[in-house]
Amino acid sequence: MKPDIRLKLLPLLCLQAAAGWAAAAERLEEVSVTATREARATAEVPQAIAVVGKAELEDKKMFNLKEATQGIPGVLIDSKNGGFDARLIIRGAGLKAAYGIREIMVLRDGVPLSDPDSFTRLDFIDTQDIERIEIAKGPGNLFAAGSVGGAVQILSKSVFDDAANNLKLGVGSEGTQNYHLRYGKTGGQQALALTATHRKMDNDWRYWNQFDTTQTSLKHGLMLDGGTLESEVSYAEANMQLPGAMNQALYEQFVRTGEQTGTSEAWKHSGRYSKVWFLNSKYEKEFGDFTFKPRVYYNTWYHYHPVTGIINETEDWVWNLGADIEGQWRHRGGSLVGGVTLRQERTPDARKYQYRDYTTGFGGRITATLSDAKGALAEIDDATSLLTGVYLQESWRPTERWIVDIGLRYDVVRFEDDNNQIWKYDYVSGKYVAGAGITHSEKTFRLPAPKLAVSYRLSDGLHLFGMVAQAGQIPAQSEFSSNPALNAPISRNHELGLKGRGKGWQFDASAYYNPVKNEIVQQSNGGVTSYVNAGKTDKRGMELTGSVELGRGWEVGGHYGYADYSYESFNEVIGGTNYDRSGKQLPFVPRHQYGLFLGWKPASGWRLRLASNSWGEYWLDNANSQKYEGWEWITNLSVAYERDGHSLTLNLDNLFDEHYAAEVKKDTTGKVSYTAAAPRTLMLTYRYGF
Repeated sequence: MKPDIRLKLLPLLCLQAAAGWAAAAERLEEVSVTATREARATAEVPQAIAVVGKAELEDKKMFNLKEATQGIPGVLIDSKNGGFDARLIIRGAGLKAAYGIREIMVLRDGVPLSDPDSFTRLDFIDTQDIERIEIAKGPGNLFAAGSVGGAVQILSKSVFDDAANNLKLGVGSEGTQNYHLRYGKTGGQQALALTATHRKMDNDWRYWNQFDTTQTSLKHGLMLDGGTLESEVSYAEANMQLPGAMNQALYEQFVRTGEQTGTSEAWKHSGRYSKVWFLNSKYEKEFGDFTFKPRVYYNTWYHYHPVTGIINETEDWVWNLGADIEGQWRHRGGSLVGGVTLRQERTPDARKYQYRDYTTGFGGRITATLSDAKGALAEIDDATSLLTGVYLQESWRPTERWIVDIGLRYDVVRFEDDNNQIWKYDYVSGKYVAGAGITHSEKTFRLPAPKLAVSYRLSDGLHLFGMVAQAGQIPAQSEFSSNPALNAPISRNHELGLKGRGKGWQFDASAYYNPVKNEIVQQSNGGVTSYVNAGKTDKRGMELTGSVELGRGWEVGGHYGYADYSYESFNEVIGGTNYDRSGKQLPFVPRHQYGLFLGWKPASGWRLRLASNSWGEYWLDNANSQKYEGWEWITNLSVAYERDGHSLTLNLDNLFDEHYAAEVKKDTTGKVSYTAAAPRTLMLTYRYGF
């Protein structure tokens, strides 16, 4: 660690910028469509939200969502290998996800990417085609079906925007490559846009850590008598190796050298290799004061997914078909939004296999895999999930200063599963044993989500808001399959906040109390992952983010998040013994999260952004038996120059080459494992806009 250099650099640059103080230009207010399903200035949205706009995204290499969202308080995100994978936690929601994103609804252009059980994969998202990202935190928005963590809306470049045409070529350290082309043409009432992207990282600093993806998309737009019809078809192939964790000795070696030469786990060939087709079509038309917005969408995917003890393969492709029929009526006192959602996922003949190649030790225990080739058939699964939902929200404006949002979303999710388990991996003996045979399960969850939120304009630049909102969390199918008694968590958020917007400055501040009944807790016991309900969890926190323009193109800002998350009532059973965890803090979530940034964008065509983030110490387990110190002032730098449509951007992530752990956890047997964060990486990107 090099604290002296880091701590001195940012304040020095900030002072240099402050010396050039001048009158700042009027800031353009960002607009959000995620929290309320209507376009509204973020200052008028009575909820904690964050918008990452086009200008900020231009300075990122955008290989994953982490690069765009890591400076938002209350949002914890990291990527195991710098590819499309991301572990996303918003105010504690998503904490139990071992892989992918759970408890948080993710959408692209209003189309859900999350499965009906709230599980989200990001392998078919072209991050080079993102225009902006909106994050609505916690319960309280109409998009988030069965998700207590809120919603992440990814907005892509419009098919009607010819100015979005560009060619991008990038190369960097660790075998990083990026090739991207977007070409569109608008003529008459139609528009067509083709997008193609290939990204690749060798990541030689760590064993079994490669990533590559190839994505193509064709968008079509049609203007029809005052309405618009937009359709898209895309295809993606993604290959991602998932590196294993380290024990204490391997981690200490990584801290010294910046390299991870292996994993202490027996499963050395985990990964996900997928192919995805994604189709969607949306129509929007105004009939006087009424706007009609139907959407239909379909995706189908195949994956080969080696994980701990087993290899997953969807030989018959999984498909997900859905529709969202929405209408908005603008009346004298405000607007009324309502609609219905219908979505079904079908997983036919999904199969699990034993590993074919591995070594064994005493008693036949598997000690190491030698490849990711599949062996004997272990399990056949046939599953269906169906989500139906209705939503309604009145946005009432009694005076020019007041906005009152009264809404309700009600979702019903039904699961059916037929399973034939021939073999299973037994964690106690460390080898394959006979499975449970043929089983059938059914489960239905009913989740009401009411909301009352108020925004009051104190002055032209200040908006006060308050809200009370509730949401139910759909358990993942894998969770209640291992524990059929699992109940759906109910999260109720109480929040007060203040938003300021002015000439060259802005800030958002909020404080919340969010009790959760039946929080689903992940338990790890010697490699066995199980899920149980906690009686009640209390989540208290506050968040602050802001920025100010200093003149001559300089801008400085920062963020701070405080989180006090504890179990009010939770009994954890380990080895047949009941342990009371009441009063203990939730693991992994730091109490303090903070960062600073400095930006420079003069009229000369240069751009510079220096951002530094910190993640405070946290507990490793539910027992609060050990802490990890976290990490401080991990700094990213981007420098760009643009002229006549040509631009050159240099990205330096982890500028000071800190060697630290992105995640540390401790299971109920006392085993501590470390997941390494990436050392310094460099990338140079040429972009031509035409």
